Amino acid sequence: VERAAFADGGCGPQGVVLYILAGMESEGDEVTGGVYRSLDGGESWEQVNRGLLDDRQSTGRLPRFTTMAVSQGHPGTAYLSCSSYPASVDGSTQRQFGIFKTANAGGNWTWAYQATSEREISDNYDGGWMMRNYGPEWGEYPLSLGVSPTDPDICYATDFGCTYRTLDGGRLWEQVYSRDLPDGSVTSRGLDVTTCYGVHFDPFDQDHFFISYTDIGLFHTFNGGDSWFHSLNGVPRPWINTCYWLVFDPGVQGRVWSAWGSGHDLPRPKMFRSGNFDRYVGGVALSVDGGRSWQACCEGMPPNTVCTHVLLDPDSPADARTLYVCGFGKGVFKSEDSGKTWKLCNNGLAGNLNAWRMVLLPDGTLVLLVARGLENREVVDGALYLSRDRAETWLASALPQGVNAPNDLVFDPGDPGRMYLSCWPWTSQGREQCGGLYRTEDGGKSWKQVFDEEAHVYAAAVDPANPSTVYLNTFDSAAFRSDDRGDTWYRLEGYNFKWGHRPVVDPHHPGMLYLTTFGGSVFYGPSAGVPGAFEDIEDDYFLRW
Repeated sequence: VERAAFADGGCGPQGVVLYILAGMESEGDEVTGGVYRSLDGGESWEQVNRGLLDDRQSTGRLPRFTTMAVSQGHPGTAYLSCSSYPASVDGSTQRQFGIFKTANAGGNWTWAYQATSEREISDNYDGGWMMRNYGPEWGEYPLSLGVSPTDPDICYATDFGCTYRTLDGGRLWEQVYSRDLPDGSVTSRGLDVTTCYGVHFDPFDQDHFFISYTDIGLFHTFNGGDSWFHSLNGVPRPWINTCYWLVFDPGVQGRVWSAWGSGHDLPRPKMFRSGNFDRYVGGVALSVDGGRSWQACCEGMPPNTVCTHVLLDPDSPADARTLYVCGFGKGVFKSEDSGKTWKLCNNGLAGNLNAWRMVLLPDGTLVLLVARGLENREVVDGALYLSRDRAETWLASALPQGVNAPNDLVFDPGDPGRMYLSCWPWTSQGREQCGGLYRTEDGGKSWKQVFDEEAHVYAAAVDPANPSTVYLNTFDSAAFRSDDRGDTWYRLEGYNFKWGHRPVVDPHHPGMLYLTTFGGSVFYGPSAGVPGAFEDIEDDYFLRW
């Protein structure tokens, strides 16, 4: 009990029942920890682990439990999350996880839902597209459980990927985050808590577009967002955590390249804190059927290349496209045969190689943004580079004074020398500085702050129909619009998600805007910022995952 991790209880027909969950330890045959019960208001406690240690003799290992929940009005019923249950299967030890239940105040426990790291799962669980496409090991065990105080048969569970429930005491569990449609597509129920990097439009079909995601890879729609298909077929399984970006071939219908990596949430610093970023893998995938299927095309790249951006030169021949890819921690890769083979093009790059994004200007100049990072827990400054010879050599370009975290760059299509640099601030003496949005009128020779340097600006967008209009999204619960190239701004009303990512102008519906987020999927609304117009899209119009 000294190692108690969780406590719950209730009062019902059985009187007051209290539970404590503690970590298990063993000394010889004696096991301490697990579940303890009190029937006298906490005056005394007894261990109630019957059914939780059935396989201990065959494996010699103890299970681990993370949380539990009790029906407040019927405390004889409790549900217990198991994160690791070593079981002997065909002579070997296999990790299992899931939910145990008791209906007699801990007198005995039985599995209510059970899965294994080998993708096996009990037949009483419907996990939706996440379970079908990723398997139970993706969401793993419940992080939280909630039981109805009046009906002990109703229990909800959330894990690393799903929310699911039982309405019949654990005989059947079903996910509650999406709906399956007859054609195999899915749509959201509005419970979307994932990170997305971009919205990508098919130049040949205005109803077909993609959203690239952390944790759940890539989805695309063929009906303008009414429903969605998971676009993973053929992508190597070790990559499928995150699709950072994709690009359509503007001259060949159905041809698409996508950038993948198992290291997610870049360029956030949490990804560097382990000190072993090289353990992640990734690469580039090619589709010739509009994303219905993919194949890896990364010959010449190390297998641990997390690809964060892919850029196509539209002036290159259709049968031998020139492509550029950012390899995070590796630098820049280039292909001149439509992605069949790649070569590293780092001549002139120095120090930090966290290649994050590239921009191709109309005159053929390539601009490379290198993200700020951490090495040995020390900050490594980001950088800006230019290449005027198709990435064969790079020249350092000065960032605005004090800036060390360039995050995104866009330019005015009518005047490419006018560019907008989105920056992440850094903290000094409790004050954020050198973030915000900078504008140049001379191709980067000089920069001017045109927003708030304390703001965490992830990205900006220039309206191609009216280049004086600029949008930006922030990690500060707000998105903004300027109609005078950044001289003045006003907030887009109705949108206030804490961690915003990218504004994306809808190319097919003038006056409409997408806002991608870190943890809230995609918002869609009028770019004029009509009060209340942006919404969490909890109907079936748009998928927020």
